[in-house]
Amino acid sequence: MRPRIIPVMLAAALAAFTAVAVLATRSSAQNPMGDANAEPAPFNPQMSALMSMLIQPRHAKLGLAGKEENWPLAGYALKELKQGFLVSARAVPRWKGLPVPDLFDAAVSQPMALLDFAIKAAEPRQFAEAYARLTAGCNACHATTDHPFVVIKAPENPSAYPNQDFAPKR
Repeated sequence: MRPRIIPVMLAAALAAFTAVAVLATRSSAQNPMGDANAEPAPFNPQMSALMSMLIQPRHAKLGLAGKEENWPLAGYALKELKQGFLVSARAVPRWKGLPVPDLFDAAVSQPMALLDFAIKAAEPRQFAEAYARLTAGCNACHATTDHPFVVIKAPENPSAYPNQDFAPKR
């Protein structure tokens, strides 16, 4: 019986070696996820993607945090929203021939300054008024850029973010 074990072990070792060699030489074109060691491709999103990824969720979170009077979270959300506008303006400096930084400045700079004041003062009424002005500014920008059908509103409840608690921690 011993003489049969050696050929079986050699065959198993050869099969294992072949499998490892085949998997090791597999090209990234064969991997549906691409080459993990490749340089990242430049990220060149469209304006609509930037609005959906960076602006709209941050606008909603800002509104929900303010509604709950969670001023530290509202301050953070406002900072993130401002950053989202900066990133978007840098990524798409001109859209449909219009200067994006100027569009953003005209639509949201003043309401965001008022929001900053309301958050620092922990003033719910001023926050609500400034947030309404911010939302109106967003919708005015959409109308200016021939997208009046994109209507933003204040979030009514946090169900869009069921994994985040917007209530302040005291």
